[in-house]
Amino acid sequence: MSEVRVRFAPSPTGELHLGGARTAIYNWAFARRNNGTFMLRIEDTDQERSTPENTEQILRSMRWLGLDWDEGPEAGGEYGPYFQMQRMDNYRAALEKLKANEGIYPCFCTPDELAAKRDDARKAGGYSGYDRVCRTLSKKDAQARIDAGEPHVWRLAVPLDRDEVVIHDLVHGDTAFPTSALDDYIVARTDGTPTYNFAASVDDTDMKITHIIRGDDHISNTPKQVLTIEALGAPIPQYAHLPMIWGPDGKKLSKRHGATSVEAFQDEGIIPEALLNYLALLGWSLDGETTVIDADMLTENFSLERISKNPAIFDTPKLEWLNGVYLRDMDAGDFAKRMVGILEAEGLSSFEDYESRKDWYHELAPLVNERIKLTTEIVPMVRFLFVDGVEVDENARTKVLDKEGATEAIAAARNALAERSWDMPSIEAALQVLPEQLDAKPRFVFQPLRVAITGTTVSPPLFESIALLGREKTLARLDACL
Repeated sequence: MSEVRVRFAPSPTGELHLGGARTAIYNWAFARRNNGTFMLRIEDTDQERSTPENTEQILRSMRWLGLDWDEGPEAGGEYGPYFQMQRMDNYRAALEKLKANEGIYPCFCTPDELAAKRDDARKAGGYSGYDRVCRTLSKKDAQARIDAGEPHVWRLAVPLDRDEVVIHDLVHGDTAFPTSALDDYIVARTDGTPTYNFAASVDDTDMKITHIIRGDDHISNTPKQVLTIEALGAPIPQYAHLPMIWGPDGKKLSKRHGATSVEAFQDEGIIPEALLNYLALLGWSLDGETTVIDADMLTENFSLERISKNPAIFDTPKLEWLNGVYLRDMDAGDFAKRMVGILEAEGLSSFEDYESRKDWYHELAPLVNERIKLTTEIVPMVRFLFVDGVEVDENARTKVLDKEGATEAIAAARNALAERSWDMPSIEAALQVLPEQLDAKPRFVFQPLRVAITGTTVSPPLFESIALLGREKTLARLDACL
């Protein structure tokens, strides 16, 4: 176990949600910090709900976050296949090994019989787990029933001479599980397919996983997996169980709190750097104070020792604030490219246009990224620059253009601009004198001008907007408004 090998093992029964994304981030950062291997394994044994579309969505979300995996789908590796449904031969081989060393035994109890036993036990106030009745069968009797075709499952034989299973958790410390409270859980169903705990244990053993970093909702699975790995005669990985993510109301994060999937946050205007940073801080900290931690800083400093035992609270306003920090800190070229990608998706611009007018886009970039928190704010703010004409917002018309003096302000601005060369100093000089000339407050002059040019009361700075829009479009819009 000298080489660190960790895995992220999502089930493709839905989208990649924030809890899974944080688990992936911690595994990835731990591997990178320790020059180890980060593996992606798809646990797709739930064939009714697992879909190729969900798998692709998970991979797409991870790529978007910047999480590259060393082994797994698309990357390959010597321990594949990396889809559980393609590993049935591995599970059959492990079953045969456990049969040979009597680590498992066949159980012929029907579901109805088991349900009746559980009900009786609960009514009596006793242990409602499996009573191990089939464990007392002789090998000869059990084999005869198997040979006769009697349906059966295979159960793990929990050691009866052992008092407890102790998990040395790297986050929570030692946790002891009395073996008297552990079921002889089913490792293989009647049709031979493996159960979750068995398949995961076999995979972790075959793939030589050294550290299992996952949510603490898996703590109850851990003693079962430890006993299974022991029965297989393999080294036990080290475990680190992460605190849950709660909503602001102190309950487990769910759709009632808003977006919970990675792609939903992408659609809502969050950029990957900010989401990676924010999720990393939900349960881990660098020093208790630093809030802006990029991927390089995270992988250079990540450690399991600094993971909190307490649940983390997901705070959407804080995520949006952090998103705004990242947007403001982008250089003009980086932000301009991202902006063009968003505009292109809306049919407003293209990368060909960007390449032909880089300087123009780079002038626009700081006017936008300094004023937004979400990328969804970009299109409404700059649309006026990419269309031939604007439709004035009805609210802006009522509150601004219909007011006394608005027409005079627009006409004066039109005349002043028509006589000037088209550069920022000239535009500013032409317009700055208008409030005094019209004996009006600046906002009563410039707000009508803004609405006439952009169609709304919210836009990048007015003079810069006029310069970027150009003489022809600016004068045409003022004329149309008049």
